[in-house]
Amino acid sequence: MKTEATHLPELFGSYVFNEETMKERLSSASFKAWKQCITDGTPLELTTANEIAESMKQWAIEKGATHYTHWFQPMTGVTAEKHDSFIDPVGGGKIMMDFSGKELVRGEPDASSFPSGGLRATFEARGYTAWDPTAFAFVKDNSLYIPTIFLSYSGEALDKKTPLLRSMDAVSKQSIRILRLFGDTETKRVTAQCGPEQEYFLVDKALYKQREDLIMTGRTLFGNKPPKGQELEDHYFGAIKPRVAAYMEDLDNELWKLGVLSKTKHNEVAPAQHEMAPVYSDANTASDSNQIAMDIMKKVADRHNFVCLLHEKPFAGVNGSGKHDNWSIGTDTGKNLLKPGSTPSQNAQFLLFLAAFVKGVDEYQDTLRCTVASAGNDHRLGAQEAPPAIISIFLGDELEAVVESIIEGKPYKDGGKKKIQIGIDVLPSIPQDNTDRNRTSPMAFTGNKFEFRMLGSSQSISGPNIALNTIMAEELKQFADKLEKSKNFNDDLQKLIKKTFTDHRRIIFNGNGYDASWVTEAKKRGLSNLISTADALPHYNDKKAVDLYVGNGVYTKGEVEARALIHAETYNAKIAIEANTMLDMIRRQILPAVSSYAADLCDRMATLKAAGCVTAYETDTSKEVAVLTDALMKQCQKLAKDMDKVPADPWKALSYYHKTIIADMDAARKSADALELLVDEQYWPFPVYSDLLFSE
Repeated sequence: MKTEATHLPELFGSYVFNEETMKERLSSASFKAWKQCITDGTPLELTTANEIAESMKQWAIEKGATHYTHWFQPMTGVTAEKHDSFIDPVGGGKIMMDFSGKELVRGEPDASSFPSGGLRATFEARGYTAWDPTAFAFVKDNSLYIPTIFLSYSGEALDKKTPLLRSMDAVSKQSIRILRLFGDTETKRVTAQCGPEQEYFLVDKALYKQREDLIMTGRTLFGNKPPKGQELEDHYFGAIKPRVAAYMEDLDNELWKLGVLSKTKHNEVAPAQHEMAPVYSDANTASDSNQIAMDIMKKVADRHNFVCLLHEKPFAGVNGSGKHDNWSIGTDTGKNLLKPGSTPSQNAQFLLFLAAFVKGVDEYQDTLRCTVASAGNDHRLGAQEAPPAIISIFLGDELEAVVESIIEGKPYKDGGKKKIQIGIDVLPSIPQDNTDRNRTSPMAFTGNKFEFRMLGSSQSISGPNIALNTIMAEELKQFADKLEKSKNFNDDLQKLIKKTFTDHRRIIFNGNGYDASWVTEAKKRGLSNLISTADALPHYNDKKAVDLYVGNGVYTKGEVEARALIHAETYNAKIAIEANTMLDMIRRQILPAVSSYAADLCDRMATLKAAGCVTAYETDTSKEVAVLTDALMKQCQKLAKDMDKVPADPWKALSYYHKTIIADMDAARKSADALELLVDEQYWPFPVYSDLLFSE
């Protein structure tokens, strides 16, 4: 679909029941009530909900909708939807199109088959969806999608949106306490904001269908690097191939219709890898938009005979995919609180918020690491494409120099020596674009936000942003508790900032995170190095983490424990699926193919010998194939036996899968990949990397 640039303002959000549409279609009283609901949390009267529902239904029908669905985000990390039609019988075999305020505000899906982490027993099926009035409804695939939260019958959060909204309230509340201390009486709300950069691979659909591992697991379990991969660095930001360009244009149009702020598109580092980056927005909208984007990416790819792979490491030997989460907080008056100011007072405020962030990341390293721990991300973190598993903060040379001068109480050089006094006129200005970019840093300051680079490409951004919001809320709460009692605000502010940076300077690291010396240095500093998901997830239930979430009203203790268990069970299930898929491919595809090749090779060797020809190639190759085939068969048998011994306890299974099953899979893959290099292409049972990565 070709879209003229002049039509983009009309196209954007045309399938969204947004504020402009609501203002046009609602009475002024109902529109005002909805706005008050958004800004003040005022509950909607049923009459207002009914009017909104009727207007929403009429608008959706005009857009082709026949059904509506309460669209929610269960703890699977993907979205869920149950579609009901608008039809209602009126007698005489006739129907009317009906949709009430009650149906808009609340739904009742079956909650028994979603992961609950023990919050609900299987027989306790009832769950409720409740409309999130801060998120706009939209029409997609002939249904009206209503963004909702998802709760159990007894009120526990069974989704990712509910705690995200709670965390946004928590950081807003504590930020406002700090702003009041600096004389800001205008700000009513502070909003957590983010912009997730989405990386993905495109492979040809016909080739994809020949790879059982891609179908079942989203990644290749076998395969050697192609002769040419990303070594020449010619794909990154390179010219976009016509077929991919057509896909990207179609993708943009579909996202723009749904109000998703798709801004940037380009080729990424690996062959067949690409990126879509949105415009920065509030964390709730960003989370919804990213879930929409991942869904639309896959559907549009299918139309173009592609398959969109969102796995963190679809191909060994070339870069995997992440989802860089650019996080900040801003006021409803338009101020970014992580943006250096132009006056001493503004910079003092900036430094206090910066200090809170530094302290929080240092104190809750393990908590943040848990939010990005997954089976897919284990293949990516620490490689030459993603940050290491060690959490640290990159501030850039100039801002780090400011921090060091505060800690040391020494002059800071910036057009002349000036000693930093927080809140006093001699404080130097801090350039707003004061950092370089550090691709090896897990948490990099980029001028007015922090780029959390550890997120995996397939995961929901809710979990990491819930953690960032809650951590920031906790640190600001501690600061506000101290400063609100101060008798000399400027002196106590300066002491607090200095002490905070001094106590937590170990988390600041501007160097190369890939360098082996950083592991040693980080250990000396006392920083965590939770290399795998199996190392990280047990820290989900650390008392410090539980107290953090419970104390800020984001999770109950049970909700934290449930999420920890769900993460562990998800990891175990994914490794089990990969192991069983590997066994199936070895037994049903690789070994029969290799056996057929070996038999033909031996027949050829016998024919050549009978003719008196030299058979060195056939002899040596057949021996290598025989040795590797025998090894692969034994490795397959060991993997199968070890799979029968997986502990029933999910936490014991977590460690067992990581230490035993993954080691078995690595050994089997090594033999299979060696066979791939020996066996004639016509015998190999599925497409190899060269076919998949260069199929565009």
